[in-house]
Amino acid sequence: MPMADVYNIDRQKVSEIELNDSVFGSDVNQSVIYEVVRMQQAARRKGTAATKGRSDVSGGGKKPWRQKGTGRARAGTTRSPIWRGGGIVFGPQPRDYSFKVHRKVRRKALISALSMKYSENLMFILKDFPMEQIKTKVFRQVVDKFEWNKVLFVIDESRPILEMSSRNLKNVKMVRYEGINVYDLLNYREVVFLEPSVKKVEEGLLS
Repeated sequence: MPMADVYNIDRQKVSEIELNDSVFGSDVNQSVIYEVVRMQQAARRKGTAATKGRSDVSGGGKKPWRQKGTGRARAGTTRSPIWRGGGIVFGPQPRDYSFKVHRKVRRKALISALSMKYSENLMFILKDFPMEQIKTKVFRQVVDKFEWNKVLFVIDESRPILEMSSRNLKNVKMVRYEGINVYDLLNYREVVFLEPSVKKVEEGLLS
């Protein structure tokens, strides 16, 4: 079983925790990670791009000129795509880009991402993060003390003071254990767990 050090906010080691080998000691599968990240990014696409076809643009109710005898090409409407101000041919229309990936694949990708962070020594565990009032400066001092550059915090429950103290920091994101995902784990360099959240993540992935 892999072991991890547990620190307090003064960067002092206070204990150790035993991690589940099936979650933090698994082989890293790059292909499932790629598939799940692609799914997450596709789901975030708005898909609102739209163009007007010949039936959507205004005008065109009258034939521009008679069919024969003018020496010009035949024309039936000014809404034709070859006319300036006419409709667009095969332009983008609102659509849903999202697709689904099997639940087992999503779970395997999350386990791979967690195992990768642990193996690269980019995973940290805090015993607790006590704060009595909302203070971004105090939160920033702890981040600087650990020399974290771009960090994802995983908490075990709603912690309004902690969450509001971190929300104005550019390279800090805080999620509850049930919201942990592959994209965030890859997008942020370090991942920090509050100790109670470790077991909750393990239980959620192995249930």
